[in-house]
Amino acid sequence: MAEEAKQEREIKKQIERVAQSMPVGNGVDQDDDKSKVKNSTKNGSSGGAGSLALEELMREDEKKKERINRKDYWLCEGIIVKVMSKALADKGYYKPKGVVRKVIDKYVGEIEMLESKHVLRVDQAELETVIPQIGCLVKIVNGAYRGSNAKLLAVDTDKFCAKVQIEKGLYDGRVLKAVEYEDICKLA
Repeated sequence: MAEEAKQEREIKKQIERVAQSMPVGNGVDQDDDKSKVKNSTKNGSSGGAGSLALEELMREDEKKKERINRKDYWLCEGIIVKVMSKALADKGYYKPKGVVRKVIDKYVGEIEMLESKHVLRVDQAELETVIPQIGCLVKIVNGAYRGSNAKLLAVDTDKFCAKVQIEKGLYDGRVLKAVEYEDICKLA
């Protein structure tokens, strides 16, 4: 969280620098230009070169967050996963769902099966994320917004991604238009 707050402060500084570097003209003072830049980013409209520079800064920051938060492990407690281990198929544990109760060494989860309540230790390589119905809560398990809870707004089956809106926290209300299936998982 501290790292995210630091990144947000850096973005605000960059926004202020862009706003200050915008040319002053047409009888409008610089303070009005700053408020226009802030308002245009809130409304999503593009208002000239200043907002283009701002959008570029935001894209760069998004890529930076993606690199920092993208990990090769994604397992976390409190999510529902699907067991895909063919080695467990003969015991009846191929494709059933369970809740991650504990994560061991980042890559292994203790999974409590939803139907039988049995607890299994399964490597994340043999698990799959579960995509819930639209309107349900998901946890972002990898990528720029890793660790955030979000509401599932839409699913794009052609591109294997989903549109989500972050709930609570620093990014409350932010809509992410294309989050890969593997990066989100249904909350228990």
